[in-house]
Amino acid sequence: MALLFLLIYFAIIMTVIEIHVILFQLTGLKKKVSRFQVISMMTGTGFTTGESEFILSHPFRRKLGIFLILFGAFSLAVIISSVSSLLEDELRTSNMIYIAVFLIGILCILKLPIIQKYLLARLEHNQEEVETSYPLPIREVTLKELDGQLVEYQIKADSPLINNTVTQIMDNHVSSDFVILMIKRGDVRIRKNLAEEQFQSGDRLYFFGHKPDIEEAIKNEIE
Repeated sequence: MALLFLLIYFAIIMTVIEIHVILFQLTGLKKKVSRFQVISMMTGTGFTTGESEFILSHPFRRKLGIFLILFGAFSLAVIISSVSSLLEDELRTSNMIYIAVFLIGILCILKLPIIQKYLLARLEHNQEEVETSYPLPIREVTLKELDGQLVEYQIKADSPLINNTVTQIMDNHVSSDFVILMIKRGDVRIRKNLAEEQFQSGDRLYFFGHKPDIEEAIKNEIE
């Protein structure tokens, strides 16, 4: 009976993992990332990767993560206790069967396209509120955009960029993969009407995009 109990409990663990993989996918994470993070949180290992920022920066994912961490710790205690004492409690085994059937039923329901469509619509609605309350950190942007980097460039006193505008730079590098996010002039951050703002000596430009393209653009302008 102890072996049967363990097999049933392992089935419950795998079902909980699959349920949370689906829920994380519905919040926008890729399947591979979702599965790795779910297993990491449940086992308490590997949750130090950069991808963990995707969980920590999203309130709904954090709630799921809290449950997984607690459930993983509880499950480890149950498995150790079961193996060490060789439980043969018939009532316990029968109860576990009910729990396993219940969770498998939830998994089957979550796999239904109509249910996923409904949950996705609800989560997208909640995500709009989340985006209003929780701005996306630049760190998460750079983690998602592996080819993009944030580069700061200060305009020198003799720079040919002086009196030029963002529009002029972008027109000169149409095929380049970067954008100018902001101009910092002293303590002032300029983002509004950025396209036609003329550069001044000492301005700090913040580029985001393909770093070689940014470096090439800066190199061409200062030659």
